[in-house]
Amino acid sequence: MTIEMDLSDVRRDYEAHGISRKDMDPDPFLQFGQWLQRARDLELLDATAMTLATADAAGQPSARIVLLKHFDAEGFCWYTDSRSLKGRDLEINPNAALLFHWRDLSRQVRVHGQARAMPSEDAEKYFLMRPEGSRFSAAASNQSSAIESRSLLEDEVLRLRAAYPDGDVPRPEAWIGYRLVPEYFEFWQGQDDRLHDRIIYQAIESGWTMSRIAP
Repeated sequence: MTIEMDLSDVRRDYEAHGISRKDMDPDPFLQFGQWLQRARDLELLDATAMTLATADAAGQPSARIVLLKHFDAEGFCWYTDSRSLKGRDLEINPNAALLFHWRDLSRQVRVHGQARAMPSEDAEKYFLMRPEGSRFSAAASNQSSAIESRSLLEDEVLRLRAAYPDGDVPRPEAWIGYRLVPEYFEFWQGQDDRLHDRIIYQAIESGWTMSRIAP
């Protein structure tokens, strides 16, 4: 059976106000905060979702969606199992990229930099904030490892619930936080006829430079 799908005519027009350098905050973190807050104010679905791209020692890339849990002038933070594929990638190659996409605003933000493991106390604090079911799921799962069936995971959750009936299941040592320290930002605004606006920030010793690049 041959599967072929021609998508060459799939497209849509972008209808949005353009952006210029004079309208952008000289601090890319503040500019990102404005765009993220706009997406949240509009109650866009999964406004904090971001694609995290990593690569292994051989340069093989891998990408997945994770949720932004905190950001400040030091970088963008998320939490995961360090035994996962992304965790293993970052252990040997800390270079990574993030992509935020807010379709209803015709906006994207790309961020490049290096990811660093956060202190265990940060992971502990956030772990205790998670819903109970999410804590048990994290404790039961060795993320990205091969398993024979879903029922084995469900049985492990039941075992942990019996062992910790008060709900205080311990955080797995491998469940940690990461912070991506940016070196590059791109703010992308979709425009008519594919003449999109792209404003980039690049880190220099004294701060950030801002420039426009072609769509």
